[in-house]
Amino acid sequence: MEVILLERIEKLGQMGDVVTVKPGYARNYLLPRKKALRASEASRAVFQEQRAQLEAENIEQRTEAERLAGDMNDMTIIIVRQASDSDQLYGSVTTRDISTGITEAGVTVDRRQVKLSRPIKMVGMHPIRVDLHPEVSVEITANVARSTEEAEMQARGERINRDGDVVDTAAEEAVQAALEAEAVFEEGVNADAATADGAEGAEAATEEAGTDDAATEDGDADKPTG
Repeated sequence: MEVILLERIEKLGQMGDVVTVKPGYARNYLLPRKKALRASEASRAVFQEQRAQLEAENIEQRTEAERLAGDMNDMTIIIVRQASDSDQLYGSVTTRDISTGITEAGVTVDRRQVKLSRPIKMVGMHPIRVDLHPEVSVEITANVARSTEEAEMQARGERINRDGDVVDTAAEEAVQAALEAEAVFEEGVNADAATADGAEGAEAATEEAGTDDAATEDGDADKPTG
């Protein structure tokens, strides 16, 4: 189905673009939310008549969104949830939970503006993208913890391990990164060694084949002729 976009849609187009979309996407999302018009000569004429007003409204909305983005810069919201010793949540944190946390922090957003690829199911510090406008996004942090005390520790880069000891997560991540880098290096060295061994084996086989050929030629030379 062809539609005329009334605002910028990520990965689809800019205001005024005529694009082809799946009928269900148009009927269930773009058209009812007034983000697009069904493409026709009549709707094209209507869009051209309203274009100046739509662009003015878009600029106003974008300006407000930019102001809100400034207010939300470096925002961290704390979400307290029960979790196991392995940091797995009993349940999950959804877009609704995050939008509620942002609203309680002083900025009203709709859960549909919160972008999550999947619900959060682990304790920790999670970066979250919030689309305040089709052209304005901001990243906040969701600090998911078992308590406000644990959230404060996480904000300082600390956590309590299973033994009850306080651990510096930055140092722990650095050690883990070093171990992973070492494993990748060793894997590369082993792969190079295996390649070298293979090459040496192939070279030895070639030399052996050459020796056999030479022996065959010598044998043929020793045979009496006619």
